[in-house]
Amino acid sequence: MAWLILVLSGVMEAVWATALSRSAGLTRLVPSLVFLVSLAISMIGLAIAMRSLPVGTSYAVWVGIGAALTVAYAMVTGAESTSVFKILLMLGIVGCVVGLKLVGH
Repeated sequence: MAWLILVLSGVMEAVWATALSRSAGLTRLVPSLVFLVSLAISMIGLAIAMRSLPVGTSYAVWVGIGAALTVAYAMVTGAESTSVFKILLMLGIVGCVVGLKLVGH
């Protein structure tokens, strides 16, 4: 269950990062609210996952999922350029996250 919570928290990290960029420095109401709510959910989920998973693994997985999804979303929406090299690097991040899960704790 901790791994599922951790993955969902990583997804919420991507949501808050994207919302933060769209909030124009927290001056736009809706993106600012999405940022605050998703940030809280993400942090609470990370804290819950860390009750039974090691801190280093938890943090690396959380950041990796959030970073990969944030970049992927930015590429899909056209906010960031897409290249084969970037996609391969993102797959490397995902591979490392999966590897951390496979080696266990």
